[in-house]
Amino acid sequence: MTFADLTTLLLTFFILLLSFAETDIEKYKAMANSMSVALGSSNVLAEGIGGSPITLVESDTVSLPEPTESQAREPEFIEEQPVTPDETAVSEGVIELSSRMIRELESEVASGMLSINYDRKQVVIRFSEEATFESGKAAIKPEMIPIVERVVNVLAGCTGDVLVSGYTDDRPISSSRYRSNWDLSAARAVSVVHELVMSRQVPAERVVAAGRAETNPLAPNDSAENRALNRRVEIAIRDPKCNASVPASDLPVEILP
Repeated sequence: MTFADLTTLLLTFFILLLSFAETDIEKYKAMANSMSVALGSSNVLAEGIGGSPITLVESDTVSLPEPTESQAREPEFIEEQPVTPDETAVSEGVIELSSRMIRELESEVASGMLSINYDRKQVVIRFSEEATFESGKAAIKPEMIPIVERVVNVLAGCTGDVLVSGYTDDRPISSSRYRSNWDLSAARAVSVVHELVMSRQVPAERVVAAGRAETNPLAPNDSAENRALNRRVEIAIRDPKCNASVPASDLPVEILP
């Protein structure tokens, strides 16, 4: 009887302790989550009261997240990337005209008197000032006139608008004849246009002259060599069309961007 009374009193005592205790659910969940993360378990308590018990990770390894689609994709090399439809190849007319100009003016290109370049839409013949004009003057040197005539002979076999542009360096001109570099560059462009249309092999309506002064320099105007490079006359033939064509691989000319 004494033992039974003692057991009953102990049961009543613990029931009273349990009834008086207040459990802070939020603190309990935070503590349980912290223990779960520290022990490496991915199981946490549910949002409701109670929740699933914490389970320990049985392996010492840590599971990594599955790679996403962007991570799993193999890298592509530039050569393996497909060509987009926006990329435009060099036209056959540009290739043909460049080839003809190079064959006709090979010795002048080698000597540095002029250069021939092309991009996707035009061919550019660039005459240096030193070979074409006297300093501060717009008259073409007599020895350059036969070279311009050979350019005319090639242009006569192809169509396309011809833009002749004159350029200077950034130093102000001191001349009683020309008010500024704009006057001098325009006068030089007109001199070249005269030689292009004089023989009437190139229709005058195809040709336009423009004075650009010191705009669009090829190099910074910080040395005598760079200034000489910027003083030039360019003949740009846009969207040319010629009768024959040759593969682009046969052209010894660099494609400029």
